[in-house]
Amino acid sequence: MTQGKVTMSLPGHFTKGASWEEVIQACIQSFDVEGSVCGSSHLMNITLTMHRLLMSSSDLLEKLTSLYPLPSRPNALRICYFIRYWIQEFWTMFRLHSSLSDSMEQFQDLIRDQGQERLCPLLQTQWINDRHWSQKPSQKIKANSSKKRKVSLLFDHLEPIELAEHLTYLEFKSFCRISFADYQNYIRSCCMKDNPMMERSITLCNGISQWVQLMVLSRPTAQLRAEVFTKFIHVAQSLHLMHNFNTLMAVVGGLCHSSISRLKETSSHVSHEVTKVLNEMTDLLSSCRNYDNYRQAYSRCAGFKIPILGVHLKDLISVNEAMSDYVEDNKVNVQKLQALYNHINELIQLQQITPQLDANKDLVHLLTLSLDLYYTEDEIYELSYTREPKNSKAPPATPSRPPVVVNWASGVPPKPDPKTISKHVQRMVDSVFKNYDHDENGFISQGDFEKIAASFPFSFCVMDKEKEGLISREEITAYFMRASVICSKLGLGFVHNFQETTYMKPTFCDNCSGFLWGVIKQGYRCRDCGMNCHRLCKDQVAFECKKNAKGSSTSEGPLTPGSGWATQGHSEPSQSRSCVVLVVCIVLLKVNLRPSLRS
Repeated sequence: MTQGKVTMSLPGHFTKGASWEEVIQACIQSFDVEGSVCGSSHLMNITLTMHRLLMSSSDLLEKLTSLYPLPSRPNALRICYFIRYWIQEFWTMFRLHSSLSDSMEQFQDLIRDQGQERLCPLLQTQWINDRHWSQKPSQKIKANSSKKRKVSLLFDHLEPIELAEHLTYLEFKSFCRISFADYQNYIRSCCMKDNPMMERSITLCNGISQWVQLMVLSRPTAQLRAEVFTKFIHVAQSLHLMHNFNTLMAVVGGLCHSSISRLKETSSHVSHEVTKVLNEMTDLLSSCRNYDNYRQAYSRCAGFKIPILGVHLKDLISVNEAMSDYVEDNKVNVQKLQALYNHINELIQLQQITPQLDANKDLVHLLTLSLDLYYTEDEIYELSYTREPKNSKAPPATPSRPPVVVNWASGVPPKPDPKTISKHVQRMVDSVFKNYDHDENGFISQGDFEKIAASFPFSFCVMDKEKEGLISREEITAYFMRASVICSKLGLGFVHNFQETTYMKPTFCDNCSGFLWGVIKQGYRCRDCGMNCHRLCKDQVAFECKKNAKGSSTSEGPLTPGSGWATQGHSEPSQSRSCVVLVVCIVLLKVNLRPSLRS
């Protein structure tokens, strides 16, 4: 599977189909009496990988079991050699499917019953549990964490080639995580359901495209927007030279999105040379003639390259739909299995060619958090129309042909994981203080923070500063946590309008369920939905503002204690009232015994 591109053909008598028994017998005969493979292992690889489209691995092993008592002793040996080859070359199947290991134990019992116990060592699978997943291609490429090489974390200071290299680093890591089985699952289901590795790749592609749009729209003037637009064009050129077609599609798709292409005033500041390059990229990625221009460019590339995954997934679906699973006399269509195997195997082989990249870990952390953002189409268009309203009187820009980008990823919603977001934020904050906290006192300057924050479209998120002119690690962590949760989860409609409040009766935090202690200004209350929380909790609230929610359902089931907040006119349960009475007594005791106690 990991060798050169397969160009071998099937045996002539298999071109019109074959029964499973015939296929298995041909695989068994590929071994000599010493257990060595005679000739090509092509048919064995097809059988051991692609059978999962038609039957389970346990069923295949049962067919081998049914053949074992019948052949002569040499064929019995060859069956064991074939199963040993299966275990050694495709051990992940046995690691992931416990039922296959159970069937293997039953097969070993059969061998012992026939007095062939000496063959059992050929079928050992215990070593599989001790094998590390570190064999994954995605772990062959690592970011450089050396302190000797410092890079700027400011978007405006980064060279296009630096951005292209680090985007390629992230793309290749994501591409390598997609396994042979993931492609097979996609063929069978034609969707991303229960396919997290492929869905992660889609999310990255969509994230890059949205990040490009938002970085352009985050600039207040047309001239500044044109500069960012031009910078991403240079990033696209670098991606093209690096043969990273998937990220190239994401960047060009973001630049040609209608929320950007409608900005006539911005386009008027873009040079003709840049517009020409964009048109060339558009032609390269056009879907005309089934992406013929891209396919030709892709076939000419030797060595490292990252394909446009959506195009090749559509090829797999086309082959699967065009060719039947079985032919006449209920024989297996071996030619179809070979065609699908060759397509998938070519993608798997690309994972073995690691790029020569000098990725900086700090910049990787910054980009990872940047690409976690999520906005709805409506919010992006709203920002676009804010920058340049419909009645803008700017002269029309030179017309350019809009590209037809791959839309295979458009229907996949993000699945934010709070733990993942928190991990990305912590890593990014560590990188920021490593590069900008020169005194190592736990603070960076407000100027540095504002420059770093410019790499994120967080203009709606306000920083609460405790120390004038300096930003602490806790403050910047809270800022990015709140902004990341908002953007990655629910978009701008999530934002609460919190205001510091003095409560006249005992109140609990709707985020952590803790009591709001103090005499005055005990916590914060949302002016729109009435949510109450601690000062430290307001930046980590994981609940949508009910007033700003669009189309939210009110019948999602009962709320657990601490998962919602009371609204006016709703009574509290008797158990909560008892708790409130107890807390009131505690508060009165504290106030009487220690008047100076505030919390």
